[in-house]
Formats: sequence, C-alpha cells, structure tokens
Amino acid sequence: MQLINIWRHFHTITEHKIMVARHCFKVGMYWQGLTHDLSKYSPSEFWQGVKYYQGYRSPNNAEREDKGYSAAWLHHKGRNKHHYEYWIDYSTGPVKGMTGMKMPLKYVNEMIMDRIAASKVYEGTAYTQHSPLKYYEMGKDGYMIHPETRALLEYILKMLDKKGEEKTFAYMRKYMVGRKNYPKIK
Repeated sequence: MQLINIWRHFHTITEHKIMVARHCFKVGMYWQGLTHDLSKYSPSEFWQGVKYYQGYRSPNNAEREDKGYSAAWLHHKGRNKHHYEYWIDYSTGPVKGMTGMKMPLKYVNEMIMDRIAASKVYEGTAYTQHSPLKYYEMGKDGYMIHPETRALLEYILKMLDKKGEEKTFAYMRKYMVGRKNYPKIK
C-alpha cells in the first residue's frame, strides 16, 4: 500500500463526512451529521479503501472488480442505516423472496445528504445540482428499494435538480426532519 493513499483516502472520507454533517446541520439533523459513516474509519473498511483508492470513485467498486465482491461495502452497508441495502429483508407480503423494506424517514433524509455529498466529493468542480439525480438514474433499475422510499427519494432528487439545495433543504426541514411519516408527494 502506498503511503500517499493512506492520506488521500483519509482525506476523501473525512471531506465526505464533514460535507454530510454540514448538510445535515442545515436541516436540523445534528446527531446523524456527527455520526455519519463512522464505520469508514474501522480497519475492515479503511484499509480496503486505502488499497483500492482511486480518487474519482468509491474504492468499493475497484475492490468488487478485483475480488468479485467488496468486503468493505458488505461491512459498511450492514452498519449504516442510511443505505437502502441495509433495509433488504425477506418479504412477509404477497411478493416472495428478498425485497426492500420501507426506510424510516430519518434514514431517508441522511441517504439524501449522503448522495449529495458523495456527488460533490467525487465530481469536484464538475458537480451541479443535477449530479445526484443523474447518478441515481444510472443505477436505479437495479435497486431493491421499497416503492414508497423510492418515490420519496426520486421526488427529493428531482426537487434538488429543479430548485437547488436551499429550497430542497427548506422542504426537508419543514416536512421530513423530525417526523415519522413520509410527506405527501404531489
């Protein structure tokens, strides 16, 4: 492992974590802002991130390409409730097999902030308010996500795309943060 990758990976995950915290603070999610992605500093995630660091995308993708799976990602998604993959379970309804469960609203809020910050960190100066929606749309057909969670995520990402951060964060602060029930989507 190159010594420089230790610093670069640490810098990238810390920049991301600080950015998520700032966004969370803007809407009143203080605890989630402070505790976001702490598992990325654990040995099982951090050292894989150093080994597969590239700077322009998640090292989990490079690990997956190399080994056929990402041990760091499996560790991460199992400990961080803001990832929809955390909420995949066996269905108790008419659909048989694995399915996405409806995420609690506070984790949907954090997931949105996570997506915005990840787009900003990886895209740098090329980032626009369209970036998180564009990234989501590239992979959404493969997402095993609850229909209501999907609808809300898409609604907010489209709002961000059209109206920008200030109005989107104001909406989230008013209708989503500190609430149990999903807002009515028009």
